[in-house]
Amino acid sequence: MSVEGINGVGKTDAVVGTAAALGPRCLRLDEVTDKAGDTLPGQVVAALSADGDVFLRTGHPVAETLALLALKVREFEQLTAGDLAGVDVVLEDRGVDTTAVYQAVILAAQYPGTDMLVLAERILATTARWRPLPDATILLTGDRRLCTARFAARAERVFSALDQQMFAQAEALYLDLAGAHPERFTILDVTGYSREETAQALTQTVQNLLRTREAVHAP
Repeated sequence: MSVEGINGVGKTDAVVGTAAALGPRCLRLDEVTDKAGDTLPGQVVAALSADGDVFLRTGHPVAETLALLALKVREFEQLTAGDLAGVDVVLEDRGVDTTAVYQAVILAAQYPGTDMLVLAERILATTARWRPLPDATILLTGDRRLCTARFAARAERVFSALDQQMFAQAEALYLDLAGAHPERFTILDVTGYSREETAQALTQTVQNLLRTREAVHAP
């Protein structure tokens, strides 16, 4: 399962709390941008963010998209039988849907008139040739203005009008993607929730999805 949402919605804290609540039955995969700087993913992200852009834009959106997809494929390929022993759920803090959504928004800005949902679907289709998409994606939603303000404070940044537009486009595209794939997406509205309440809601959602999966596969 992957957990998605715009920056500042409380996703990472919720994933950490859910993984702790589920214990050893859950394998948590950190967000690619949180990898240590001495790792390959960390070095790639450092190169993409060298100009200080929080959206990892260097002016070469196709190359950036392929680089980020390669990191997500590599992450999947590096999972071993030992990593998965006794694990009921792998919980990704941002999965391939993040790459699809944000890169689709970036690519659409470079190629005006291109449908962002079509671009996102193409990115996911490319990904699916090399690794499976998440069985389930939980999309956290909230008050975008509060989310971006929280993210700006954490990043110690003031976002431009164009940056704010990108947040709005990403939010809308996430919802469009969820609407196009209701069999995979679960929307969890955490507007007004505290960090603890968000983590509890995510934990309950993950447990419900696991129970549903177990019931479907029961003999």
